Amino acid sequence: MMEILHPEDWQTKQKILVILAHPDDPEFFCGATLTRWIDAGHEVSYLLLTKGEKGSEDPAMTPEILTAVRMKEQRAAGEVIGVKEITFLDCPDGYLIPDLSLRKEVVRHIRQVRPDVIVTSDPQNYYIRGRHINHPDHRAAGLVTIEAVFPAAGNRFYYPELLKEGLEPHTPQEVWVSLPVDPTIVVDVTTQWSNKLKALLEHKSQIGDPEKFLRNMTERRTPDSSVDHPRYEESFRRLYRR
Repeated sequence: MMEILHPEDWQTKQKILVILAHPDDPEFFCGATLTRWIDAGHEVSYLLLTKGEKGSEDPAMTPEILTAVRMKEQRAAGEVIGVKEITFLDCPDGYLIPDLSLRKEVVRHIRQVRPDVIVTSDPQNYYIRGRHINHPDHRAAGLVTIEAVFPAAGNRFYYPELLKEGLEPHTPQEVWVSLPVDPTIVVDVTTQWSNKLKALLEHKSQIGDPEKFLRNMTERRTPDSSVDHPRYEESFRRLYRR
């Protein structure tokens, strides 16, 4: 059964770690929900597995320049959302593979941060809103994160070399999967939608014409709402610790 509109039942401040593939993924996938959580006093940090150096079709652009641009844009967008800690890995954009080496890096970060909640993307989602091909990196990021959470992050016999770094096992209480094929949670983010858009506007290299972009994003209101009284939602599959 799907939980609607006000799903959080946390009684204490939560430490939330967002693990996704590219700069701009957090804001596009769930920026309004992240705003909602930070406004409620929870702590949010990002682990981005690539730096997005292939996110351009401009022949004059280089991967080196684009890397710097996208990291700067992501930090600016994070400031809008209220995220103070953003970590980038050096996995190649577009070639993300959820192998054991990457899983170890994700486990390392989980044990370092020790989050209560992890947010990632759905590895089963091949098509965005049923109309667009989902980036393979999005699915790979979701798969490696889920496989890192269980059983590896919380089991001392996985990657015992991390124990030598002082990184004790840790299992988050929950995983919230964004862009889900089968959502179990719908969050009303109408109040936070404007801040999501403000954060996305910081990703200037990715959004194209800002006015057209804003029109398109504004049209993502729920079918039961109107132009005069719009309502916006973000959906997730919520997974609990065993």
